[in-house]
This record gives sequence, C-alpha cells and structure tokens, in this order.
Amino acid sequence: MLVLLLLATAGVWAAWTLRLDPADLWPGGGGWRLTVEFFSHAWRPALTHQAEGLPTDTPPLLWLAARAAVKTVVYAAAAMPASILLGLLLGFGASSAWWTTARDRGGRGPRSLLGPVISAACRLVASLLRSVHELLWAVLLLAALGLTPLAAVVALSVPYAGTLAKVFAEMIDEAPRDAAGALAEAGASPVQAFLAGQLPGAMPDMMAYALYRFECALRSAAVLGFFGFPTLGYHIAASFENLYYGEVWTYLYMLLLLVLVVDWWSGAVRRRLVS
Repeated sequence: MLVLLLLATAGVWAAWTLRLDPADLWPGGGGWRLTVEFFSHAWRPALTHQAEGLPTDTPPLLWLAARAAVKTVVYAAAAMPASILLGLLLGFGASSAWWTTARDRGGRGPRSLLGPVISAACRLVASLLRSVHELLWAVLLLAALGLTPLAAVVALSVPYAGTLAKVFAEMIDEAPRDAAGALAEAGASPVQAFLAGQLPGAMPDMMAYALYRFECALRSAAVLGFFGFPTLGYHIAASFENLYYGEVWTYLYMLLLLVLVVDWWSGAVRRRLVS
C-alpha cells in the first residue's frame, strides 16, 4: 500500500512539475478537423490505393499490407535468437544460483571467488543493454551500418537481450532448489545438480517469457518502419504523410490482426508450458 501511495504522490508531483493541463488534449480549430477526418476512416478503411496515377504493376493494397505484416514478423523473428542466446548467457552469469555450489544449500556454504564478480559484471552489462531503447539503437546503427536489415535486427536484439538476461536470472534464482539439493546429497556434481535440478524448474517460465518478448518484438519491428525499414510502420508513416487516412487504418488493422493472432498463439503455448 505504501508503494502505491508513493507512486501516486510521485505522479501528482510530476504532473505539477510538467504543468500538465487536461484542456490541452482538446484539439484546436485545424487539429479538430484533422482528428475528425482521421478517425472517420476507422469505419471505412481503404481496400484499394487512394493515390491516383500509380503504375499498372503496383500490387494491390491488401497484398502490400499482408507482405508488410510478413516482413514485420521476419524482422522480429530474426532478432529473437540472438537476444535469447545472449540473454541466456548473461542470465546464467548473473544468476547467483549458477555460482552456488551444490552443497551450499541456499548459499550458506563456501562460494566461488569469481562468482560474485562475474555475476555483478553480467548484471551490469544486462543493465547497460536494456537501458538504451531500441529506437536509439536504431538511430546509432543507421548511422553506422545504413538502412540495412542487419541494423534493424541488431537494434532489436541488443536491448531485448538485456531484458531477457535480467528476467532469466531472476527466474533461475527463484526456482525451487529442493531437487538440486537432493541431487547434491546423492553425489551429483554442482553442474549436474544445477542442470538437472535447478534449471528445469525455471525453464517453463523462461520459455513463456521469451514468447512474450517475441510479441513485444513484433510491435517494436513495426515501429522501426518509421525509420525506413519495410515493416508495417513504414507504410503507416508513408500513408499518413500523404493524408491517405483510409490506407493508414488498413495497415493499422493489419497490425492489430497480426498482434492478436500472435498473442493467441503465444498465449496457448505459454499456458501449456506453465501448466
């Protein structure tokens, strides 16, 4: 309760500091007209191109939207393996359970001298990776690598690896250690006790969280389209700049459909993993 009160107090103080005024949410003259025009197309999204004079070989609008959705999935899927692998490595290194010997019984016995140092270093690296948003990584990598698919994939992989590492380490540490202790008492080595007793208890939650991060990667990949990558965000930005609001809503609905389908699929998989 005290934490919620502190958060509420901080929110009120921040709003007062920023001089937030709810009246500013009400559009002005031209803004009100633009808002009405934009949202009026929500009920009648475009099914064909609104631009005139397009080349005859221009693909249909719905085909472009579907292809952009596939591209969005491809970028997100390409980023996840690297982020999961790096997240696992940093997560194992940051986990205190990884460095606890099998006979420590919860950390009360002797520990490796290098364990605390490596654990702290891995946590620091994970914090640095996730402290920079993927959009800032995209800006940096665009300047360094240009508008290439690799720049987008790395921009997604790096901060996601830091987030996965932090959560993976916490899940490993919070997993029950009874099985690992029993294996240690039976004569198993520390590595065997960890891999066969500690890790399996955390693995379902780790896999479920990785699927959730894939959902987040889809939305991030779509947003990277505003930088020029051929995802749904690219087409949304281009249509909005040309005032083709019907096309904007077509791409938005395609993004919504994509997120709902992936959310349904990953939710079903997560329920099977953690049940």
